[in-house]
Amino acid sequence: PSALLMEKETGTILLEQNAHEKLAPASVTKVMTMLLIMEAIDSGRIGWNDTVTASEAAAAKGGSQIYLKVGETMTVSDMVKSIAVSSANDCACAMAEHLAGSEAAFVEKMNARAAELGMKNTHFVNCTGLDDDPEASEHKTSAYDIAIMSRELMKNHPDIKKFTTIWMDTVRDGAFGLSNTNKMVRFYSGCTGLKTGFTQKAGYCLSATAQRDGMELVAVVMGAESSQDRFAAC
Repeated sequence: PSALLMEKETGTILLEQNAHEKLAPASVTKVMTMLLIMEAIDSGRIGWNDTVTASEAAAAKGGSQIYLKVGETMTVSDMVKSIAVSSANDCACAMAEHLAGSEAAFVEKMNARAAELGMKNTHFVNCTGLDDDPEASEHKTSAYDIAIMSRELMKNHPDIKKFTTIWMDTVRDGAFGLSNTNKMVRFYSGCTGLKTGFTQKAGYCLSATAQRDGMELVAVVMGAESSQDRFAAC
């Protein structure tokens, strides 16, 4: 239904199809969540080894998660790894609260950053893309806007690739396994990330990045009918 292919360095659009249509992005939302986290890390406001404590709200998140318990602590590094690899909603919420005090305050920052980047068809209502929020019907973005924030993340915060290129790993000292939701990391040569998403409402979504022969591309697919379709389309 909607797709876009962009060259990372210049932002040149190479292919687009209904790229400005407002659609639900599911967990591809977390590209913005990761962007704000990386901006905080790279500016020195938080550090990789800082400790984050899971709140009741974070522990109660459904969908993809690592099953944080209330009061459990984890480093920023392991939180980011869990978000990037396993799309952990509980970790996304915990990091949002850590950075802004509450998920609602963090969402305000998400929307402000989207406006700064020129993401004109984007409005976030949460940091995860879950559609069980009362205002979830208003949680929309477009393939073009996803490409903008994906480009910003990969171009200016390359350390995120340490996590987005992981196929399998663990947290909690090896006790909990992580497996990347982005199968292209294993099966597509040169893949550098980035983020999958799925809900019944959004369908199968993907922002994929890959680098070959000195060129890096950002490919966005929204609303695919199956997981296989979104990977094949990219």
